[in-house]
Amino acid sequence: MKCRSDDLELLLAVVDCGGFSAAADSLGIQVARVSRAVNKVEKQLSVTLLNRTTRRIELTAEGRTFVDNVRLGLQQIQQAEDDVINRGALPEGRLRVDAASPFIFHQLIPLIESFKAMYPAIELELSSNEVFVDLIEKKTDLAIRIGKLEDSTLHARALGRSPLYVVASPAYLAKRGLPDSPQALNQHDIIGFSGQESLNKWPLKAIESLTPTLAATNGESIRQLTLAGNGIACLSNFMIQQDLEEGRLVSVLDDFRIGNTDRELINAVYYKTSSVARRISAFIDFIQPRLTL
Repeated sequence: MKCRSDDLELLLAVVDCGGFSAAADSLGIQVARVSRAVNKVEKQLSVTLLNRTTRRIELTAEGRTFVDNVRLGLQQIQQAEDDVINRGALPEGRLRVDAASPFIFHQLIPLIESFKAMYPAIELELSSNEVFVDLIEKKTDLAIRIGKLEDSTLHARALGRSPLYVVASPAYLAKRGLPDSPQALNQHDIIGFSGQESLNKWPLKAIESLTPTLAATNGESIRQLTLAGNGIACLSNFMIQQDLEEGRLVSVLDDFRIGNTDRELINAVYYKTSSVARRISAFIDFIQPRLTL
């Protein structure tokens, strides 16, 4: 018996979102439906694709190979359907995309040149907002949203998860010392968000929230302040991955870090009745496999 494509799409959602509940929340469906779909695929293949624990899911070796092939296959099917429907015509017209400024700087801007080369007739317009915007009021076609979605009137496609890290510069740690527990943060300078209290709840065990000693309104400002040695911050991997790899920032308190939180979720959202669906699909299909979350 062959696996149904909708079951395979739910499997991909679980992998991209990092769990069954996160996938269900992202798609606006029941967890049981997601679980049944994945179990059905595994039963049909007689192979375990996911190792499940109480805190996370991990792909088995067989699962990793299967998911990569499924992702490629579904993309090819979608492309084939689009080619038939549109008879080779490329999407055209204006596409207005909104995202938080760090996501634009670190994820979207590096992809724009290649996107424009592939879709020269799409007139791309980028806007940055640090809070969720009303798509109609702001005349926005597509928004990249970080965190759990609440608006059921929007259609969402999961782009994946971006882990959160508690970080500081080597210069700051050399001067102030390495915190050995979440409670030790009370003795340190904390860089956080102003006007967005939920973003000052760091994913650490035994700590609820932190009061910043230095605050900014957007993540890129916090990143720059942290790089300059002003304190310790909690930032998403999508904006600091290169800083960590090159030693400009150091991850601390890793043993106390809680993974798979709502703040890690990243979705592309738009209205279900959008008249620019082809441009939206082209943009999401292009960026998703190229994002470094």
